[in-house]
Amino acid sequence: MIKNFSHNTKEALKYYVYVYSDPDTKKPFYVGKGKNDRAFSHLSDQKENEKVNKINEIIENGKEPIIEILVHGLDEETALKVEAAAIDLIGIKNLTNRQRGHESSSYGKIEVSLLDARYSHEKLDPDDIIDNIMLIRINKRYRNDMTPLELYESTRGYWRLNIENAKKVDYVLAVYDGMVLEVYEAVEWFPALSTYMGSRQSELTREDMEGRYEFVGKIADEDIKKRYADKSVKEFFSPSNQNPIKYVWGKK
Repeated sequence: MIKNFSHNTKEALKYYVYVYSDPDTKKPFYVGKGKNDRAFSHLSDQKENEKVNKINEIIENGKEPIIEILVHGLDEETALKVEAAAIDLIGIKNLTNRQRGHESSSYGKIEVSLLDARYSHEKLDPDDIIDNIMLIRINKRYRNDMTPLELYESTRGYWRLNIENAKKVDYVLAVYDGMVLEVYEAVEWFPALSTYMGSRQSELTREDMEGRYEFVGKIADEDIKKRYADKSVKEFFSPSNQNPIKYVWGKK
């Protein structure tokens, strides 16, 4: 395998998006963008991370990673978006990339009903809220390839909140980028780490859990979901409000 491009090739490439794949499984494990010899730079990377470990493992087995150019002849902004689209398509969980691509949260992979709701600006009208609801923003944890269980676990814990207010809530709304993704009926609240949380079980230490809570619940009935799901709730949060939780008391 070559370790650098010729001068003429570099001029033709401009910005490009490249993929590293396992030579045995042919499955991609890293997506990147760059220009000149950027695609080869990882072969000499000495950092301690999953990508480098994977490359070293392949080399130690007497083989080389497959390096392919996905698309070339791009400007930098387009390359960033193509890189992000490739990461979204393959799935960040299937790659050694640490982050989703450039502006993925705004322009990346998204289910069509959520995309339409985002741009059609169908807002949740406060007058339509007849239940006590809790809005929980999960922006930091959300991935577009989440399973329903992962979405539930990311929503139900672990939160610093007023437990007395939480117990008055009828439904918990999972919110990402101002949109309601799912609606849960909160059956019962517990101190954090009281119940099994799947992949999040060992995420935080006991010390981190002081004053935090989690709920156990179920997806709300369809008529309740129609009332709240796929609607914008951005206006319920002020721009300066960093608290991920917002209570809205219904007009029963």
